[in-house]
Amino acid sequence: MALYHFSEDPAIDRFTPHVPRTNPDHPPAVWAIDADHAPLYWFPRDCPRVTAWPKPGDKQYFDDVFATTAPRLHAIEWAWLAAMTTTTIYRYRFDPARFRPWPEANGQWISDEAVEPVAVDRIDHLLGAHDAAGIELRVVASLWDLHDRVQSDRWDFSIVRMSNAEPRS
Repeated sequence: MALYHFSEDPAIDRFTPHVPRTNPDHPPAVWAIDADHAPLYWFPRDCPRVTAWPKPGDKQYFDDVFATTAPRLHAIEWAWLAAMTTTTIYRYRFDPARFRPWPEANGQWISDEAVEPVAVDRIDHLLGAHDAAGIELRVVASLWDLHDRVQSDRWDFSIVRMSNAEPRS
């Protein structure tokens, strides 16, 4: 199993536990994501995005609702397309023995102690990463329709950085 952290910073030698800004009641931790959920971070850090993918056995329903045959659907707003084409991110790989699953979100793992990465890879082409994985990346004027539509127990989804999205109209 592989665990990762994605960052625009190319020179992180050590990850120290911290309290997330979005979850101030959580004890300090180092956060990682598993390989299956890693595509959730193939974006510039502050880019608002809505992502969804079918649960096992429910692919046809997912395809029908979202008019896609891709294994996953990701969406960003037009205002972020330039950043998607110019941003470089770095994938830091961790030793999974130092982490435990975080029960509040599938694919997320935490460690209570400082962790040093075992490798780092540069990802220059975020659009190419999506394409190579067969992920449909939609560029839309507003994410709010998809934001409302993806929230269902029929499929898995992730909604990130909506405070940076265009205002709801």
